[in-house]
Amino acid sequence: MEKRNKTNQFTKNSEAGITLPASGTLEIPMTNDYLFRALLQRNNHVLQVLIQDLLHLPSDSVVSVTITNPIVLGETIDAKTFILDINVLLGDNANINLEMQVINEQNWPERSLSYLCRNYDTLNHGENYLDAKTAYQIGILNFTLFEEYPEFYASYKLINEKTHHIYSDKLQLRVLDLTQIELATDEDKAHNIDYWAKLFNAKTWEELNMLASEKDILKEASETVYTLTQEEKIRLQCQAREDYYRTQNDVRIFYTRQLEEKDAEIEALKQQKDAEITQKDAEIEALKKQIEDLKNK
Repeated sequence: MEKRNKTNQFTKNSEAGITLPASGTLEIPMTNDYLFRALLQRNNHVLQVLIQDLLHLPSDSVVSVTITNPIVLGETIDAKTFILDINVLLGDNANINLEMQVINEQNWPERSLSYLCRNYDTLNHGENYLDAKTAYQIGILNFTLFEEYPEFYASYKLINEKTHHIYSDKLQLRVLDLTQIELATDEDKAHNIDYWAKLFNAKTWEELNMLASEKDILKEASETVYTLTQEEKIRLQCQAREDYYRTQNDVRIFYTRQLEEKDAEIEALKQQKDAEITQKDAEIEALKKQIEDLKNK
């Protein structure tokens, strides 16, 4: 039975028969990549609408989306499932790689290109190159990829450097920066991408309930998330990922501090050397003056 404080209130969804907490911190944040995968694998409709919005497709235009690399939810993550990217077949027209990335490992451009090329090169022996499906790589990042060029939702294609003529539409990269919602354009908002970002950024049930009251699909997503986090095996895997994030962050902080200490030592040595050089220069100038004075006597 679910444990809760006596004062905790709940919001009732009469349609789905699911009771959602009305307040409190989310035990598992929505940026958790295991929870992200579990949500989209468990609820195909949420996956369908998310893909539709991210690709700026007309409402209800997506006929089918199929995850081609499903995992058994709740099973322990091993080396094969450690990277929780999702491969999706959009109808029979496109291959999509989708991933939630929380930690900036300083390799996203190279990593996303690897995913993209892998998803494009799927022709079987004897098939025509013209039959190659469009490949998308969509990264949902909890950090800014290019600090000097912040953007909420960026789209990349192969183009001619001089004329900007598109070489091909069949290789496309998309980057959603969850930390830059304030930069959402009117086009982003027209396709509800800002709402999806707010969903993934949510830290409390109050935030989820507010979003759920504004968009039915976000309500559906919130209900699925709640159900998933009540399943012990899935919750344990999500918590294991949170432990992994904390460990990685601790390691990053440790090495950052080590580098800062080394930089401080180097700067101190540099200042010491500069001071010694300045002193030597002063001594040399003093000697020159003495010599000059002797010459003038």
